[in-house]
Amino acid sequence: MPNSSSITEFLLLAFADTRELQLLHFWLFLGIYLAAILGNGLIVTAIACDHRLHTPMYFFLLNLSLLDLGSISITIPKAMANSIWDTRSISYWGCAAQLFLFSFISTAEFSLLTIMAYDRYLAICKPLHYRTLLGSKACVHMAAAAWGSVFLYALLHTANTFSIPLCQGNALDQFFCEIPQILKLSCSGSYLREVWLLVVSACFVFSCFLFIVVSYVQIFRAVLRIPSEQGRHKAFSTCLPHLTVVSLFISSSGFAYLKPPSISSPSLDLLLAVLYSVVPPAVNPLIYSMRNQQLKDAIRFLVSQSFFT
Repeated sequence: MPNSSSITEFLLLAFADTRELQLLHFWLFLGIYLAAILGNGLIVTAIACDHRLHTPMYFFLLNLSLLDLGSISITIPKAMANSIWDTRSISYWGCAAQLFLFSFISTAEFSLLTIMAYDRYLAICKPLHYRTLLGSKACVHMAAAAWGSVFLYALLHTANTFSIPLCQGNALDQFFCEIPQILKLSCSGSYLREVWLLVVSACFVFSCFLFIVVSYVQIFRAVLRIPSEQGRHKAFSTCLPHLTVVSLFISSSGFAYLKPPSISSPSLDLLLAVLYSVVPPAVNPLIYSMRNQQLKDAIRFLVSQSFFT
């Protein structure tokens, strides 16, 4: 059996065996990738260029769109390249970089969604203190803290994962490199070195999830106390996109990592991986712009100005 020092590349899980299905997968992923780039790029540009959108909610949405751009750019291009060139390989250091970046961005995205829940809590439950508690400096500090802390976390996770001896070959049951798949290749018992980091990860995820739940309990209580139906609808409509994105993120990734081993299979794992790594970055722009008239107006103005110019 090869050990980690002799491994120079990993073999990723292929989406299809026949050439026709490989090309179909390439064009399908290319369409999804371009849609994600276009949608998130429009949101970033619209928020950056329109001074009316320079508010905490849109500042955090801009950060989320940047993370979505990074997230889908980590996994999709390599998968498309493997399909078009009929290969499964990824270099050892390329796999390490992909694992680090995916861990960094997915953790940063969950941290940002937690901060966005706090933003909606202040906006609805404490509107008179909203600008005081969440000024521009506070927003920058919170975003910087989220990005910086998860960068160190992902770096530590990646270094610890790739320091574990690998004795089970180099074939991964996934179309991109992620920590659980690398641990499956570890020598018997050596993966226990990673357990303490996984426990820390579980505590972090549970704390963020609990904070989001408590925030929305308070938000729903505040919304129900609004006397007018129009006011309740307006208040809830600002939370619905965020709640939808959080639900999609937690449900897809939670089921993928917590499902019973008895129902696990390569095809199911592949489908779930697409749901939590490819679908959210592509649909998040649609979710956030569908019920947000101000954002739609800014994007429409941006597009019309571009064509006019």
